[in-house]
Parts: sequence; structure tokens; C-alpha cells
Amino acid sequence: MKLRILFAGAACASLALSLAACSTPSAPAADSGDVESGTVRLWVMEGSLTPESQEYLAEEFAAANPGSELKIEVQQWDGIVAKLQTSLASKNESPDLVEIGNTQTTTFTTVGAFADVTDMKETLGGDGLIPSFVDSSTVDGKIYAYPFYAGARGVYYRTDLFAQAGLEVPQTIDEFNESVVALQAANPEAIEDFSGMYLAAVDTHGVGSYLFSQGFEYAKKDGDAWVGQASTPTSIAALTALQNMFQNGTRYADDSQAGQKAFERYFNEGKTGVLIGTGNIGTKIDAALWDADKVGVIALPSDKPGVPGATFAGGSNIGLATNSKNPALAKKALETIFSEGFQKRLGEEGWVPGNTDFSADVTGPFGPLAGEIIANSKLTPNSPEWGVAFGSAQLNEVFTRIAKGEDVAKVAASLDAQIETELNK
Repeated sequence: MKLRILFAGAACASLALSLAACSTPSAPAADSGDVESGTVRLWVMEGSLTPESQEYLAEEFAAANPGSELKIEVQQWDGIVAKLQTSLASKNESPDLVEIGNTQTTTFTTVGAFADVTDMKETLGGDGLIPSFVDSSTVDGKIYAYPFYAGARGVYYRTDLFAQAGLEVPQTIDEFNESVVALQAANPEAIEDFSGMYLAAVDTHGVGSYLFSQGFEYAKKDGDAWVGQASTPTSIAALTALQNMFQNGTRYADDSQAGQKAFERYFNEGKTGVLIGTGNIGTKIDAALWDADKVGVIALPSDKPGVPGATFAGGSNIGLATNSKNPALAKKALETIFSEGFQKRLGEEGWVPGNTDFSADVTGPFGPLAGEIIANSKLTPNSPEWGVAFGSAQLNEVFTRIAKGEDVAKVAASLDAQIETELNK
């Protein structure tokens, strides 16, 4: 179903409606001063928080708010949009706080699903909050959700294969492109169908990061209208580099979704020398490779040496539901979530915390780089229509056309036309 009819028969009927038109106005949530005791229901997604972190958060909230309880309910990613449609629209069923994927946030904020919490920005972290995530939660200058956590996306590479091929660690994106193609051509260990890098059309976040690092833009706002940017000179150059990489730097351009979900195995088996991935991928890389010092990590480069390129930051925001039964107490729970203790705990579990002031506490291979990578990250266009018209399937089709050798300018022009048609509805 089209998400334009997001809260059919409930709070709002169409994404095209303004926040003011919702039957339940998303005005600022109740004052978080003196509050009565009660229960706050927090929905978190499977895999976000360990049981230990859930317990820690609940205990910290209870200690700070005697007589009150933070009830954490774990949800599945599969089917979550439909479940949110139903639950957030109901005064009886709505949770108080909700973790929501950063690319889904705008879709729900624009129909009044979340309350205006602009007044909490300084309390929760101010300018330390992940900028691109705050942007995805801002509508008409008001903030409706805050960054929960992000996964820094960077580059894993086989140091031994680079050395055998006589390659230095790339400092710019052009050097990166040249190195990957050269590594595939060198095939230092004579592996059949060896791939310089893993890059697949189905890996839309990986491909998006590769493009973003070279200045690619999907669209920009011009007044009230979205204007496609795929045909700009910078974006055409990035798409041309992508096509060259698909043809000369990877053997996995047409890999399946099933293959992409476990793409680290190609790295472990020596079939590829470079991966673009999030920090948790490091835990899936063979320990023997780490122990032998055969794995290096770097930020995806930009065109300036030493400056990370822009990448897509996967992760989540957290919003206060408009239909929360305990909005004032829920704001207290937000204060606990964004407290120093819990933010550091997120870092210790490998996430970049919503407040990047605590990014130094991020563990794992990208730990030292995480804060800078996330600070330079980008998201897809901040439009409620994006998630409707440009899911993974649609972007996969665009990238597949590039991989098959279609004329880059024609693909870019068709993408711009589709973007302008869909985002300006």
C-alpha cells in the first residue's frame, strides 16, 4: 500500500497533509518538570540493544524516577512500518517512545506521529547530536526525533594483498578507485575470479556511500520543489566511476540479496580484498586474519587527503509519540537515554552514540574513526516520499542499469525525472 495513506481512518489520512492538519496536533510534548509516576513504553528494534543495555537503561530510569518504570519492548524490523502505522495512530495502543530507522523518520514525522521536542535539543546533546540524523527529523524548523545511534561505515582492506600488489593505502577517492582496480588486475594470490572490492547493485547503502564520497547527490530542495541532481557534472562523474568499478574493480556487481547479506565471507575466503561496511562487519571477519595483522581499516576517502568522504550512516532515531500516554515522563526517559552513562555504553557496544561527544568511547575497528565518519555522513533526501518511491528495489534497478553498461547520462536523466515526479507529489 502507498504510505501516502499512512494513518488511514486514524490520526491523519495523507502524507500530503501538513502537521497542523492532523487530528492529533503534534505540539510540543508536555513540560518535563514535575511529573507523576507511571510506566513509559519504549519500542526498540531487534539487534539494537543487548539485554544488558536494556537492563541498565531500565534501572537507570527507575533510579532517577522513583516509582516509575521503563518498559522496553523489542520489535522486529520485518513488518515494522505496518505495525507503526497501526500503533502510533491509536491513543490506546501507542508506545511512548519509538526507535525508528533514519530513512523512515520523515515519513512518520510529517503525518504527526511524533511530538515536537525541539525544546529538548540542548538538554540531550545540542550540537553534539549527529547532524544528518537531526536533519532527517526536522520538519519546518521543528525537531520531532533525536539520534539514537549510528553505524559508522568505512573500508576494510587486506593489508597483505595490498603489499603483494605493491599498493599504498589510498589517501583520496581517486587513489582508492585506482587501487581497487589495480588490486583486481594483480590478483596477488592467483584466486579464480578474484575481486578487487565487493560492490553489488543490491547493496544500496554500500553503493550510496561510494557515490556520496565522490560528491553524488540524489536531489536538492529549490524553494518548495525537489530538483534531481543525478545529472550534475559531479554526480555524473561519480556514476561514471561507479560503472568503471562495476566493470573493472568487482566481480560481484550482480550478486544476489542473499549473497550480499553475508558478503564478509568473500573477504574471509580471500576472494576479495576490500569491503565497504559498518563496524559490526569487523566481528564477522575471520579472527585469524586479524591475528595475522592482515586487515586494515580506513575511512572511505574524499577528494582531499586525510578528510573522510561522505558515507551513508545506517542507524536509528528515537521519537516521542504524539499519542503517548505519559509524555512528560517519556521526556525523562529521553534524558536517561542521552545521559553520559548510557551514551558511553552504546559506544562500548560498537555503535556511534547519538551524541557524538561520546564517540571516543566507540569500540571496534572503526572506533578511532567513528566520530569523524559519522560527522561527515549523509542521508537520502529528507522527503516523506523518498521511502515510498525509492526503496532498495528501485535503487537496485538504477545501479543494475549502471552495472550493465547503460549510458550513464541517460540513466541519470531518467533518475532525475523519477525523483522530481515522485518527490514533488
